[in-house]
Amino acid sequence: MRVLVWGLGYVGTVVAACLVKSGHEVIGVELNPEKVAAFNRGQNPLREPGLDELIYEGIQTGRLKAVTSGTEHVAWADMSLVCVGTPSAPDGSQVMYYIESVAEDIGKGMSQSDNYHVVVLRSTVFPGTSRNLMLPLLERYSGKRVGEDFGVAINPEFLREATAIDDFYYPPYTVIGEYDARSGDMVAKLYDGIEAPLHRIGLEEAELLKMTCNAFHAMKVGFANEIGRISSRIGLDSHVVMKLICEDTKLNISPAYLKPGFAFGGSCLPKDVRSLVFNANRLGTEVPILSGCLNSNEVHIESARLKVHDLRARKVAILGLSFKPGTDDVRESPVIGLIRSLWRDGMNITVYDPDLDLAKMIGSNREYIERQLPQIHQIMRSSLDEAMMGAQAVIITQKRPEFVALAEKLTTAQVLVGSNLSSREAEPTVGVLYTFRL
Repeated sequence: MRVLVWGLGYVGTVVAACLVKSGHEVIGVELNPEKVAAFNRGQNPLREPGLDELIYEGIQTGRLKAVTSGTEHVAWADMSLVCVGTPSAPDGSQVMYYIESVAEDIGKGMSQSDNYHVVVLRSTVFPGTSRNLMLPLLERYSGKRVGEDFGVAINPEFLREATAIDDFYYPPYTVIGEYDARSGDMVAKLYDGIEAPLHRIGLEEAELLKMTCNAFHAMKVGFANEIGRISSRIGLDSHVVMKLICEDTKLNISPAYLKPGFAFGGSCLPKDVRSLVFNANRLGTEVPILSGCLNSNEVHIESARLKVHDLRARKVAILGLSFKPGTDDVRESPVIGLIRSLWRDGMNITVYDPDLDLAKMIGSNREYIERQLPQIHQIMRSSLDEAMMGAQAVIITQKRPEFVALAEKLTTAQVLVGSNLSSREAEPTVGVLYTFRL
């Protein structure tokens, strides 16, 4: 394929050289004339293992070169990869000038060509940038329509400095956020021969993915450092602790707990996080990430309450009361706080949980639920049908087969929170709020 790479910074230079090695023809677009001249002499401005050889080889074969203006080359290319910077403004927002400028240049180039051209954004941006900023500029300056005359896609990069070439050829996966299937098909051809899972998703999901990956990496560094600070204050080796944390691939380094759903609860997580934060503060150690976990949990419960109000329902069925299915342990179940809030808001609440039998509950578990929900005997129901009777909204807090089957039967249900059950467009008769993790 013929590819224009807009921006010969770190990502653009690596991608251009690697694509040529894969058999494509590439023109890099860079405004700095000195940089372009050096590039065309086979000189690499970046320090990256193996990159010098790739650039020199590409220049010698004639399949790689750099130019200071790309507009007149759009007609030559099948695709444009936008790899320009998105630096931070003083308020934390991203500077969009470079993307806007490139979109204008590409649009003008497309206006002079009848070829179908796919514009692929590789820069890291907040969701909505491609659809609401880049795409309108492309249409304005080209006089053409996306999906008919040209395509748009997001192709996030996962390149690490010092290992970028290996990361390009052996990625964890290849992700294409596509405006339409035709756009995605074109981008997929770039990666023929690269053995990695291919995921084709929506534009905004692909944009958010890259930012989420970076935020997750930053959070992991910060979390490990907080454990390190606590360990240092009490004379322990944090590397021993974190090494064993990483060896647990069942829960710790795994997909466990990484699917959006409801707040955490139970007898361990809230209590132990509170204890860790308390003792860190007692030792004079700030742990804002750990402290923020508790605050984030409360915010998530409040968010669920507001979503229920969005349904404009007065009678709400809540399916699942214990903090997870298969147990009758209700200690610090986040659903309890949600019920209290909705009850105070004047909603008519019914609750069903097949693991809970109030008549058989004894000891501290019964004391806890009656203390936290004095109205529990009034709102608890003994069957799913009884709980659902007259309900205008249902909150499903646990992934149980019978609960999922019920939701699927509500053919006009409106799905408000993440789930892999299909969202329907029909007018809702019963609102459904999913809070379980799929």
